[in-house]
Amino acid sequence: MSHPKIDIGIFGRRNTGKSTLVNLLTGQDTAIVSDIPGTTTDPVRKSVEIFGIGPVILVDTAGVDDGGELGRKRVDKSLDTLKRVECAVLLITGNQFGQYELDLIHQFRRFNVPYLILHNKSDISRIATLTRTVIKRHSDAEVLDFSAKDPGNLEIIIDALRKIVPRTSLQPDRLIGDLVRPKALVLLITPIDSEAPEGRLILPQNRTIRDALDHHCITIVIRETELEDFMRLGIEPALVITDSQAFGHVARHIPGHIPLTSFSILFSRLKGDFHTFLRSTPLLSDLKEGDKILILESCTHQTNCDDIGRVKIPGLLQQFTGKKLSFTVVGGLSEIPPDDYAFVIQCGGCMISRKQLINRISPFIEKGIPVTNYGMALAYMNGIFERVTKLFP
Repeated sequence: MSHPKIDIGIFGRRNTGKSTLVNLLTGQDTAIVSDIPGTTTDPVRKSVEIFGIGPVILVDTAGVDDGGELGRKRVDKSLDTLKRVECAVLLITGNQFGQYELDLIHQFRRFNVPYLILHNKSDISRIATLTRTVIKRHSDAEVLDFSAKDPGNLEIIIDALRKIVPRTSLQPDRLIGDLVRPKALVLLITPIDSEAPEGRLILPQNRTIRDALDHHCITIVIRETELEDFMRLGIEPALVITDSQAFGHVARHIPGHIPLTSFSILFSRLKGDFHTFLRSTPLLSDLKEGDKILILESCTHQTNCDDIGRVKIPGLLQQFTGKKLSFTVVGGLSEIPPDDYAFVIQCGGCMISRKQLINRISPFIEKGIPVTNYGMALAYMNGIFERVTKLFP
């Protein structure tokens, strides 16, 4: 099953060989390597497929010992990536292990980022027993004596990375495998509108189809315009999954005893805080005149009149509540403007990792602000919320 790329952060002081390590892992000179400290300024992201892990984004960060006002800004940008990385590599050289490294370890723990420590440039200076002893006083992470300049060390670092990448990133939870039995007929309804990508399906649809195949289901994919034709065949599916925007149409044509849900709701279980979404969604009925609604998209894209987050949900929500509401939409992982939000509606999150999504919504949950996702919100406004959520264990 395909899944979003795993972000792996490379951290350390200037000139510890972070960019050399990126080049070793990518197998090409993708990062500028120089003996001049501070060559890498802003975090640099590079995609690569690593066998045994999958698609990865290596985040090459600026040295944490960068000085001056500009250097401090670079360091802040580097540390900000910890909100998004799944795991990290801390590079040291020349047996230097001090406050800079301790501060990084503190930040790794703060953001729950598993990490390993590489004593790089071992071809110049090997790690000392005293250095290992000092590190072990402060960290239980694996410590490797290493040279990123030696291509023969590639498998060593990959094996070490496999140990620290969270299992939830390597093997995502099942989308539908616990909802249906092998050989069951699964009907997937995928509208093709102006927001659909040219010549292909969107990621949630792709992943759900693959998950159905992985669990040996019989899979039929149709557009919503052919749903009535399919139902006239007299074939009863074990599960129907639709795009949330077609809930109203689909619910009218699928008998109530047939389990029904949506791609977005499946992803809310895979990526989000499913139980918080369940509890929060009915609170949409309590919205008041002038309430501020934050809509979080996980990707950036051009908008049009069919845009679900920027056009359809705001319009439907105001119609449903009969209230004039204020909407703020934030795309990708952009900074969220501070404001007194009454409700947060998160998209399915197909383009980001579970950790990134959870970090995105956690501050609001901690403040007691209701949070839901696109699919659950649309189901509630269509009056089928209980129906499309009751099938989940």
